[in-house]
Amino acid sequence: MTTLRTILSWIYTMVIYIRHRLYDWGIIKSRTFDIPIVCVGNITVGGTGKTPTVEYLLSILDGKYNIAVLSRGYGRRTKGYREVQVDDTYLDVGDEPLLLKLKFPERPIIVSEDRVAGIERIRKEHPEVTLIVMDDGFQHRKVKAKVNIILIDSTRPIDNDEMLPLGRLRDLPSRLSEAHIFIVTKCSDKMLPIDRRLWITKLRSIAYQRIYFTRYNSPMIEPVFYFEDREEVNYGMQAILVSGIGNPRPFIKEAERRFSVIEKMIFNDHHDFTVEDLKRIYAVLKRNPRALIIMTEKDAVKLRRAKLPMALMRAMYYQPINMRFIEGPDSNFLGTLIKNIEYKENSERPKVHPESEVVVEDESVVLEETEEHNDL
Repeated sequence: MTTLRTILSWIYTMVIYIRHRLYDWGIIKSRTFDIPIVCVGNITVGGTGKTPTVEYLLSILDGKYNIAVLSRGYGRRTKGYREVQVDDTYLDVGDEPLLLKLKFPERPIIVSEDRVAGIERIRKEHPEVTLIVMDDGFQHRKVKAKVNIILIDSTRPIDNDEMLPLGRLRDLPSRLSEAHIFIVTKCSDKMLPIDRRLWITKLRSIAYQRIYFTRYNSPMIEPVFYFEDREEVNYGMQAILVSGIGNPRPFIKEAERRFSVIEKMIFNDHHDFTVEDLKRIYAVLKRNPRALIIMTEKDAVKLRRAKLPMALMRAMYYQPINMRFIEGPDSNFLGTLIKNIEYKENSERPKVHPESEVVVEDESVVLEETEEHNDL
């Protein structure tokens, strides 16, 4: 089996390499547009934090740009271009685009597997839009983004990783040279300044690349369904964890720190919850009627319209997350991002000397949600 996976990994690597060379040589063309496009991507499979990052960009850039988000809508059962509405289901548009729409109802959130056609239609139907955030478009190369923000999961370093299916890499590590900004996500509380310096040394290959470090701040859990007579939730209570995200380890670790976890039900990323899944969850709850059911926000959005027993609905909570910058003041990230968005093509991007990376731990900024989302 290992030999087969090695062969398949080699074939996959060659296909990806040839495809990139065709783009590099101009045999296959990349499209540029008359509107800045910020791409949030990665080179690995599994969750690196793209959705919280897109949320963050929508929050900090709101007011300066009229923003639309373009996503493939992974896992949806529809095809083609579709503008997400607040009354859509995740089966129509995908879990992550729906979550973004519920948090930013005034923003156009678009799903389209054809990114070029999606951008063209956004330009036609939303002439007010002045910036497009493209979620997970780094590998496709049909669209040439103005700014590439590449996310690296600190809990899953890419140094010794392998290409699919032998490892988790879905793109060549050499492609990291195309990044303008790196964000190392899910950093531990124990990460030291020397650890960040090592990351900077490993990642930066071009003078203008900036590297930022973030960790998640997890406020108190929120109910999925609203009930006026709901009992107060306290840390230390029994909890059943439910997760269907790419990398559930940080979610599990934080929940185990705060609650008495009695069972963990872990599913694959973008999991579609079936009736049998919900019966299993309910069966565990009936054996532990005082327990809370805690899930990720992305999972909770899938169940907002499910027909569930009242006891199950009352027990269900989700864990919000906020993104905290721990390397450099937040205004530095925002200023760097805007400079990259607005620089002229025939000018030189602002360079960064390696020694200018200064750790300013006490100037960390927490992104607080701008709205209450007690009921997904």
